[in-house]
Amino acid sequence: MSNTTIIEQVVRLTLLTRSFEQGGVRIDVLRGVNLTVAPGEIVALLGPSGSGKSTLLQAVGLLEGGFGGKIEIAGTEASTLDSDARTVLRRDKIGFVYQFHHLLPDFSAIENVVLPQLVAGKSRVDAEARAGELLEALGLGQRLDHRPSQLSGGEQQRVAVARALANRPALVLADEPTGNLDEATADKVLGQFLELVRGQGSAALVATHNERLARSMDRVVRLHEGVLE
Repeated sequence: MSNTTIIEQVVRLTLLTRSFEQGGVRIDVLRGVNLTVAPGEIVALLGPSGSGKSTLLQAVGLLEGGFGGKIEIAGTEASTLDSDARTVLRRDKIGFVYQFHHLLPDFSAIENVVLPQLVAGKSRVDAEARAGELLEALGLGQRLDHRPSQLSGGEQQRVAVARALANRPALVLADEPTGNLDEATADKVLGQFLELVRGQGSAALVATHNERLARSMDRVVRLHEGVLE
């Protein structure tokens, strides 16, 4: 008998809430969000600026506390974990792509993709092989040794995509990943991102306000006044 655990949902949010105090006024950003994302499923999270998309991704990414409700990631109830355990879960199961690439400026493209793998315990040889494979697939095979300042905006974002996928996470979170790119470059980068995510079987939750880009994903959910529609 196999001991392999079958994960039915990579993400399961139950009645997720988040409130802030501003000028003595309570602001409810998330008001009982329920969401599931299945293994291999790519979900677009649509909503205008200020709708709470980034707050929702921060919750799913275990990046800060203060949330009510339940957050389950890859079969683990994250809401009850201590800080160290949340860090390990985030490191092992989640990859991130932001609107701004946040690459380390003093490191080359390949080094930026190697580093998170070393942190996760991979050997340098294996990490460099994986990084080279991803960057080659993203059309950066001739740019491996270039630093971020030597790369275009689209190239930098491709490196950020490779970094997010380097450890083959169960879940990839992307917050307006093409928001700073022109339309043609955005289409190309998103297409490559979706192809790689699907190719390695990861699930993804992609926040965007772009209806056209959202239609290229498996499912669209909309955040309106703190609730998913």
